[in-house]
Amino acid sequence: MADSNFDLVILGSGSGGYAAALRAAQLGMSVALIERDKLGGTCLHRGCIPTKALLHSAEVADTTREAGSFGVQATFQGIDMPQVNKYRDSIVDKLYKGLTGLVSMQKAITFVEGEGHMTGPKTITVGSDTYTGKNVVLATGSITKTLGIEIGGRVITSDQALLMDWIPGRVAVLGGGVIGVEFASVWRSFGSEVVVIEGLDRLVANEDPAMSKGLERAYRKRGIETKLGSRFKSVTQSDNGVTVELENGEIVNAELLLVAVGRAPNATGFGYEEQGVAMDRGFVPTNDRLMTNLEGVYAVGDIVPGLQLAHRGFMQGIFVAEEIAGLNPMRVEESDIPRVTYCEPEIASVGLTEAEAKEHYGADNISIYEYNLAGNGKSNILGTAGVVKLIRENNGPVIGFHMIGSRAGEQIGEAQLIVNWEAYPEDVAPLVHAHPTMNEAIGEAHLALAGKPLHAHA
Repeated sequence: MADSNFDLVILGSGSGGYAAALRAAQLGMSVALIERDKLGGTCLHRGCIPTKALLHSAEVADTTREAGSFGVQATFQGIDMPQVNKYRDSIVDKLYKGLTGLVSMQKAITFVEGEGHMTGPKTITVGSDTYTGKNVVLATGSITKTLGIEIGGRVITSDQALLMDWIPGRVAVLGGGVIGVEFASVWRSFGSEVVVIEGLDRLVANEDPAMSKGLERAYRKRGIETKLGSRFKSVTQSDNGVTVELENGEIVNAELLLVAVGRAPNATGFGYEEQGVAMDRGFVPTNDRLMTNLEGVYAVGDIVPGLQLAHRGFMQGIFVAEEIAGLNPMRVEESDIPRVTYCEPEIASVGLTEAEAKEHYGADNISIYEYNLAGNGKSNILGTAGVVKLIRENNGPVIGFHMIGSRAGEQIGEAQLIVNWEAYPEDVAPLVHAHPTMNEAIGEAHLALAGKPLHAHA
């Protein structure tokens, strides 16, 4: 049994945890970083990175199918899932080795492998060893929601979907949020018939309705079936498939059911409540400096109410390290964190939706403009449809950016700067956007919103 004291003890080494550790080490703190699984957490091993690798394989498959229309002679012969998985794993392994090396190079960080439990206000116990910090960061991430549906056999979550070495002929996806539409996109590109079942009346319901409509239109064109406003009742499975019954009595048959109804905070079973950490429906609430109700105990990432995004956790990890160091870091509003859905077509957004803007400023105090990608040269070259939707406060800054189209996520960097730096359309309009790029669409949209459209109507 060993007792160790540190400036900072971190439970969980996902995006939030490892970012806090690295930044704290840079700032001269001694750090214990505790992880029961692998350094990098869900994002690196079971989330962001492996799913985006699958999506890139899917993009290559679609491009190969369509090669003839670009004057390229190529034959699509099928999907080799073992090779797809090998490619995916190679990406994960490379990044894992890089991150492991980065952490091990920091002499101030002690990486502890094992299941950690909070056994004192600022103490984490791993086996028979205790780690006490002047400050503690809780960063235990999230787990897959199941709505009480029994997972097993032909009823799976994204965790099992990532391990599949075969392609289903027909798959039902329960949930039209980010995870659901991304896997639907992958499987459709791989040749599966796909039906998405969503209890709400639109896909990606957290996005602006214009983005939902664009995605629904694109999915119809791709042959992805959607059942919107259809609530799940039950599922039964046999050796050959699953039968999904909806509350309206409709029956959906498929080889697999993917349960993709979101993620829940992974904050129970670690001793938080027992040590006095306030909890709310499984989450760990914090103040605006990310401190819990206990002095010197912070929480970051998916266990904190709000957007469950890896880059949010990463940002929060850095924020907490700098807060502890007395640097008084700037807090970024939740709405100003960029969001990307990596299906085909992609959705990228930052700032307020139209509904949020109307609620906050009043319907008469905002202006909205939509630029259709049909007028963008690079979008035509890529063969993608979509829009850029801007929302501004009247005579004021841009407060919302929403885009749908192939590779839209690559445009979120400029959009984030525009919204976070409270740029006016008139500030962006004179900036030169390289031609031909999809990025030009941002310039054109701001030209129009500034009252001087060229390739678009005001």
